[in-house]
Amino acid sequence: MTDAPPSLNALSAQLAEQASALAAAAGSPLASPAYLDLVRRAQHVDAVAEQVLKLCVQQSRDAGHTWQELGDLLGVTRQAAFQRFGKPIDPRTGEPMDKTVHMTDAAERALQIVTDVLENRMDAARPTFNAEVLAAFTDEVRANGLASVAGLVGAFEGFGDGEPFVRRIGDHTVVDIPLRYEAGEMKARVSFDTDEKVAGLVIIPKEIP
Repeated sequence: MTDAPPSLNALSAQLAEQASALAAAAGSPLASPAYLDLVRRAQHVDAVAEQVLKLCVQQSRDAGHTWQELGDLLGVTRQAAFQRFGKPIDPRTGEPMDKTVHMTDAAERALQIVTDVLENRMDAARPTFNAEVLAAFTDEVRANGLASVAGLVGAFEGFGDGEPFVRRIGDHTVVDIPLRYEAGEMKARVSFDTDEKVAGLVIIPKEIP
């Protein structure tokens, strides 16, 4: 028999307790080692706060509120809200889809692959591609794609602010990497298949969820 998930009241009480402990520790005179303790306490607060937020979203959905309402409240699109908090059902099995990210190094690998592609180190990038991408992602396709992006936002200037965003979508692990261009912000989206090979690589406007 599995334990029931914690209630909103229980999680809120736990969050309040940990936040109070963090506030008390932050208000004390700090020796150097105590800063690491603050990080640890803040991590605990963040983890419980995420659980509280997920449960609040779930209860809002159960009460009939739409993903559009939740997205507006959270400052994201309804699709982004669904991707973060939704519980999609796999049409092949009728079971809830696994949203757990199993690739622990997905962000690092995606960042290296995007760097190699942008800097034309295709000999390094191609071994990471699956068969379909390897066949389709020719030098001509790369050059035409980068030219199209340059036509929209100018020259590439570097990676943008923020960390890569990693999540599981269906059978794929998807990583979005912020990119900064001369006249706008974009992002590279790298998709990994179940064999941890690149199944897709595109550069799109940062607003696309």
